[in-house]
Amino acid sequence: MTVEVVKLEGASMAAVEVPDEPKKVVIEEEKKEKSAVKTVEDEALKPSAIDKSSSYKEESNHLSDLKEFEKKALAELKSKLEEAILGNNLFKEDEPIKKEKEAEQPIEETEQSIEQTEQKPEEKNNEERTQKINEEIMEVSLWGVPLLPSRGTEATDVILLKFLRAREFKVNEAYEMLHKTLSWRKKSNIDSILKEEFPSDLDSAALMNGVDREGHPVCYNVFGVFENEDLYQKTFGTEEKTEQFLRWRFQVMEKGIQKLDLKPGGVSSLLQINDLKNSPGPVKKELRIATKQAVAILQDNYPEFVAKNIFINVPFWYYALNALLSPFLTQRTKSKIVVARPAKVTETLLKYIPAEEIPVQYGGFKRENDGEFTPEDGGVSELNLKAGSTASIEIPAGQGESQVIWDLTVVGWEVNYKEEFVPSDEGSYTIIVQKRKKMSGSEEPVRNSFRNSEAGKIVLTVENVSNKKKRVLYRFKTKKIE
Repeated sequence: MTVEVVKLEGASMAAVEVPDEPKKVVIEEEKKEKSAVKTVEDEALKPSAIDKSSSYKEESNHLSDLKEFEKKALAELKSKLEEAILGNNLFKEDEPIKKEKEAEQPIEETEQSIEQTEQKPEEKNNEERTQKINEEIMEVSLWGVPLLPSRGTEATDVILLKFLRAREFKVNEAYEMLHKTLSWRKKSNIDSILKEEFPSDLDSAALMNGVDREGHPVCYNVFGVFENEDLYQKTFGTEEKTEQFLRWRFQVMEKGIQKLDLKPGGVSSLLQINDLKNSPGPVKKELRIATKQAVAILQDNYPEFVAKNIFINVPFWYYALNALLSPFLTQRTKSKIVVARPAKVTETLLKYIPAEEIPVQYGGFKRENDGEFTPEDGGVSELNLKAGSTASIEIPAGQGESQVIWDLTVVGWEVNYKEEFVPSDEGSYTIIVQKRKKMSGSEEPVRNSFRNSEAGKIVLTVENVSNKKKRVLYRFKTKKIE
C-alpha cells in the first residue's frame, strides 16, 4: 500500500490507494509531529490547481511598461486634448460661446477709458460666462476622472489608454472616439443616469455578482427572463420602452465601472457573462434590434471596459446572431469573446472565476445571502477522477458535539454519489446521510451538513460511471457546538 500526503490549510490530505478498492482522499487534522510517510505520484488523486485561462491579464497601464510608440501616442493625445479643452473646442455645441469669447478681444483705446469707469450689463454677462466656461473646462471628466492632462492624475492616462487601444494607438481616431463619447454622454445626460429608477422587473436581467480570478467584477446578463411575454412587451413593446431598456443597460455598465480602480495597476475592466439559456433569440425582432443598438453604443462609448465577454448556454441560433452582429464588432472586441455550449458552462467559467464566486446555478458554490462559508474558511480543493473509478473524501468529525458542513460538485456530473458518517467506535453503526443516487448533468452543487455527538468521519463517495475523467471540487468546515 502506498500513501501520499498533501498539505492543506489547517489540515493535511492523505491519498491512500489499495488494489481493487475505491481510492480515498482522507482529510486529517494537522499533527504537531510529522510522521515519516512514503510518497507516490498519483495524478488521479492529487488535488490539482484548477485550469485557468493562460492569457487573461489586463494590459499594463504603467507608463514604464508601455512600448515607445504607445508612449508617443499617449503624449500626442494628451497634447491634442489639452489644446482642445483650453481652447473650448472639445464640443461642437460650444461654438456659439466661442464667438462670445471673441467679442472680448481688445477694443479701441478711446473706448477702454469708458470700460474702466463704466461696465455695460452685457459685458458683465460676458465676463460671467467666461468664468463659467473656465470652470467647465476644469471640470471636463469621464467616470470621475479629470481629462485636462495638465490638471489630471494617473487615472487620466488609464482612461486615455483605453481609447488609444480601442483605435490601435492611432491618435486622431482615438481623439475622435473620445470626442464622440463626451458628446454622446452630454446629449444623453449619462452622468446623471445612476440616479434614475427603472422597472424592478429588469433586476433579474443583469446583476453584478462577485469577482473573477484577476479581481474583475463580474456582470451576469440573463437573456432568458425575456422569454416571459409580459416582460418582453413591457421592455420592447414600443420605441420608448426600448429606449428605456437601453438606458437601463447603460446604467448597469455605469454601476460596474463604479466598482473599478481606474489607476495603473488597478482592475479597470469587467468580466461579462451572457447567459442565453431560454433566450427568445433572433426571431424576436425587437430584442434583436435592441441588442444590436446596445452592442454598438457600448462598444463605441465604453472602450476596453470588458476584459472578456463570455457567452454561455449557447443555442444553435447564436451563430446566426453572431454573423449578424459580427460586422459591427472590431477585431479587438471579437478576440475577447468566449463561447460555451450548455455542457461546458461550469468548465468554462472555472477558467476565469473561482468556484466559490460562481453562482450555484452555474455549477459553483456561491449562494445568495450565504453566511456559512467565508474567505477565512479556506478555498476549494479539487481532485481528478479517472473514468470508471471511485474516490472517497473523508472529513474528520472530532470528539464532542460539532457540525460538519460541506459543498461538493462534479464538473459535468454523471456520477453516483453518497454520504455517510462512520463513527470511530467500532461498536457504533454507520449512519447514511445521503443514500447512493445518480447525479445528472443538470444537478446543482451539493450543500449538506451533519451534526455529530461522537468522534468519527464524514465519507463522501463519488463513483465515476462515465467514460470521461471527472473533476471533483469540494470544501468543508467544522463548527463546534457549545
